[in-house]
Amino acid sequence: MTKKGNYMKKENLTDEHLIFQDAAKAFFEKEMKPNNEQWEKDGMVSRDIWLKAGSNNFFGIDVPEEYGGMGLDDYRYNTILIEESVKAENPGFGHSVQNDLVVPYLLRHTTEEQKKRWLPKICSGETIGALAMTEPGGGSDVAAIKTLAKDMGDHFLVNGSKSFITNGLLADLVIVACKTDSKAGAHGISLIILERGMEGFERGNKLDKIGQVGQDTAELFFKDVKVPKENLLGEEGKGFYYMMESLPKERLSIAAGAIAVIEFVLDLTIQYCHDRKAFGQKIGSFQNSKFKLAEMTTEAEIGRTFYDQCVFELNEKKLTPEKAAMAKWWLTELELKIVDQCLQLHGGYGYIKEYPIAKAYLNSRVQTIYGGTTEIMKEIIGKSLGF
Repeated sequence: MTKKGNYMKKENLTDEHLIFQDAAKAFFEKEMKPNNEQWEKDGMVSRDIWLKAGSNNFFGIDVPEEYGGMGLDDYRYNTILIEESVKAENPGFGHSVQNDLVVPYLLRHTTEEQKKRWLPKICSGETIGALAMTEPGGGSDVAAIKTLAKDMGDHFLVNGSKSFITNGLLADLVIVACKTDSKAGAHGISLIILERGMEGFERGNKLDKIGQVGQDTAELFFKDVKVPKENLLGEEGKGFYYMMESLPKERLSIAAGAIAVIEFVLDLTIQYCHDRKAFGQKIGSFQNSKFKLAEMTTEAEIGRTFYDQCVFELNEKKLTPEKAAMAKWWLTELELKIVDQCLQLHGGYGYIKEYPIAKAYLNSRVQTIYGGTTEIMKEIIGKSLGF
């Protein structure tokens, strides 16, 4: 049997991590799991759950205490939250976007005034964040974005649109990649924060996805949005550099979800193969089933060891973009493979949506796409080899 309970290897966790893990597990089991079905019908989680998560200190874990966070710069805590969310069968709660995409930008590139203005409510869950890079005409080619922010003296005038934005409907604060100099290519990109209520900032309908239906993913539209200069993030023209700097952590968060799903569905399937019988014996005792489970258990162990190593490198500020790309592509592709094989071992029941394995099959498909496709990850790795 696999190790039910702890996903990140227990020897890599301190007593403080285990206490945090117990709190996260209790929260997701009590507050999330009973509401999953309703949130899938609604197409998004409730704002109330964000406030409850904030009151449990689940946002801004690495944000200094003076701004409302816990001051713990240790990605093991973020990993625990992702794992417990997976075990509670809830891919709809965009807490990782808040913690792993939005917060790093606000910590690294804001002024003292901006930190005081935004971080406390991000940590409390009062403010929901989103990152808007992808546009309808392209995703991975960030340097080719078309959303424009025209300098009007004391403010920017923003026009354009973004697509596939997680937390798009719920978000109160959106970090938007814009062209502030349309002639400068990647060097003309800046990051500007748009906030709920700004005139001309509109949202499209929730996108109808094949999986992760409880997570709101939407298009955003900007028509002559006046954004004060005080909402510029960092230096003008440095947006592309800032995004490239943040991608390793974003990609590791996707890898965290991948290895957690792998271990979750493997636990489910091993248990199913013990309980289900055919021809008078456990289906797990047939050679094909036994060999498949042996292969997947081995691959999961390799994946977990590699992931945990990446976490320690991230904590030590040594995780390279190419290694994060390796973790993202290999673990998400392994996730698709193992979820598919586990569904096969469930037989007809694996095709019924009320079974967790069926939902995992649908929810996992996007993993090799967002945050940079598998093909883009291989390009990054290939370039690091001098090609």
